[in-house]
Amino acid sequence: MSAMSNDEGLLASLGYKQELKRQFSLLQMFGLGFGMIGVVSTMSTVLVYSIPNGGTSAMVWGWALCSVFLTCIGLALSELASLAPTSGGLYYWTFALSSEKWRCFLCWTVGYSNTISNVASIASVNWGCAVQIMAAVSIGSDSTFAPTVGQTYGVFCALVVFNSLVNSIDPKIIARLQASFIAMNILVFIALIIVFPVSTPRTSMNTAKFALGDFTNSSLVSGWPDGFAFILSFLAPLWSLGCFDAPVHMSEEATNASIAVPVTIMSMTLSALVCGWALNVVMAFCMGTDYTAILSSPIGQPMATILFNSLGKNGTLAIWSFVIVIQFMVCANSMTPCSRQIFAFSRDGGLPFSRWIYFVNPGTGTPTHAVWTCGALVLLLGAIAFAGPSAIGAVFSLVVTSQYVSYMIPITARFVVKREKETKPGPFSLGILSLPVAAVAVVWMFFTTVVFMFPLTSAPTVGNMNYTVVVQGGVLVLATIYFYLPRYGGRHWFKGPVSTLEDSVEELLEGENKEI
Repeated sequence: MSAMSNDEGLLASLGYKQELKRQFSLLQMFGLGFGMIGVVSTMSTVLVYSIPNGGTSAMVWGWALCSVFLTCIGLALSELASLAPTSGGLYYWTFALSSEKWRCFLCWTVGYSNTISNVASIASVNWGCAVQIMAAVSIGSDSTFAPTVGQTYGVFCALVVFNSLVNSIDPKIIARLQASFIAMNILVFIALIIVFPVSTPRTSMNTAKFALGDFTNSSLVSGWPDGFAFILSFLAPLWSLGCFDAPVHMSEEATNASIAVPVTIMSMTLSALVCGWALNVVMAFCMGTDYTAILSSPIGQPMATILFNSLGKNGTLAIWSFVIVIQFMVCANSMTPCSRQIFAFSRDGGLPFSRWIYFVNPGTGTPTHAVWTCGALVLLLGAIAFAGPSAIGAVFSLVVTSQYVSYMIPITARFVVKREKETKPGPFSLGILSLPVAAVAVVWMFFTTVVFMFPLTSAPTVGNMNYTVVVQGGVLVLATIYFYLPRYGGRHWFKGPVSTLEDSVEELLEGENKEI
C-alpha cells in the first residue's frame, strides 16, 4: 500500500485495482463537467419546454426556484462522492449503505437506472445538436428547408458514431481539450449577454414588467392549469443541470479524487446555475412578446429564432455556428463518463455481455468496448423519435427521472438504514447540515420524478403521450424480472461490487482502517 498513490490506495480500500489512468486534474474535471452542461447550447435545446409553460416567468423564476433544489442535490451527492470516489458511484454507494437483505437488488436497480439515464442524456444532447444543425440549414436556406424526422435522425446517428470515435482515443487528449472547452463556453456566453441587448430592435425589447412578470400558458400546450404548466417548465433547468454524477464516474481517472470530484460537482453546478439564470434574464428582455411566432417558426429552434429576430440571417449563422460547436463538445464530453459507468457496472457483472464490455484498450487506456456499447444503446434509444413529435421529449424527461431514481436511493439509504458503525464522512462534509440538505433533495427529486411522468397535454394521444413512463418503467421492470428470473436471474449470481483485489469488498468494508 505504501507504494501506491493516495488515490490508488483509496480505490484499493474500495475493492478495486487501478486500471484506468489518472490524467484529469481539478481544472480538467471542471472543464469536463462544465463542458457537459454547456450553458448556452443546452439552454437553446430546452427553451421549447419553458416558453410555452409560463413564458418569461418560467424562464426567469422557474430557473431561480429550481436552482435552490439543484444545489441541494449537488451537495448531497458531493458528500457521497467524497466518501467513496469510484466510477461505479451510485450503485456502489447503494450497496455499501443499504441493508444486507436488499442491497444486491437495490444496487442492481440503481445500476440499471443510472445506465439508462446516462444513455438518455447522450441521446438527448446529440438530438439537440442535430436539431441545431438543421436549424442552421433552415436559416441558411431562408426557411425553405424543413427537416424531416428521418433527416434529423441521420445527423443524430453521424454525431453519435463520431463521438464514439472521439472517445476511443487516449483520454489524455480529451483531458487536454477541456481548457479550450471552458474558454469557448465562457466567451460565447459573454458574447450573447452583450449581443442580445445591443442588437435587438427596440420594438422587440420587453419592459421589465413583461420580462420578469409575464405568465403565459401557451395555447400550443393545452389542458393543464397554470400552476401545473409552470411546474412542467422545470424540465428546462433540471435537464440542463442533469449531470451531477458525471464527475463521479470519472473518479478513477481524477487526481486527488476524494476532493476533486465533489469540488467539481459544486463548482460546475453553481457556475452553470448563475450563468443560465443570467442568460434567461437577458433573453426575457430581448425576445419580444409573440411566443407563438417563436415556437412555430420554420427555423424549428426557439433560441435560433430569437437570435434571427435580433441579428438577422448572417449574424445568427455566425453566433449559431459557435453554439453548435459547443453542443458538439457537450456530446463528446457526455459520452466519456457514461462509458466509465458502463465499464464499472460490467466490471461488477451487472450488464449482459459484461465479460466483453469490461475491457481496457492497452494502447489507449480507454474502455473502448464500453464506449461502443454506449453508442449502440444511444442509437437505439434515439429511434424513439419516429414514434411521434412528442416522443423524443420523453428522452429529455427520462434523463431527469432515471437520474433521480439513481440519486434518491443511495442518499436515502445513507440516513435511513441502521448500521453497526456510523458512516465515516469524506473530506467534503456538510456536518450537521447533511441530513436536512439530503431530505430536501430527496423530497424534491421524488416530486419532480412523478411530475415528469405526465404528458405535456392533459388529453394525450398515441402521438403526443409521454413515453418516459414506458421507457423507464420498461427498463426497471425488465431489470427486476432479470434479477428474479429462476435459475438464471441476477439474484443467483450478482453479489454487488466485485473486488478486483485479493480481498473481498465485504472484508474491505468491514476493515477498521478501510471503513466507508
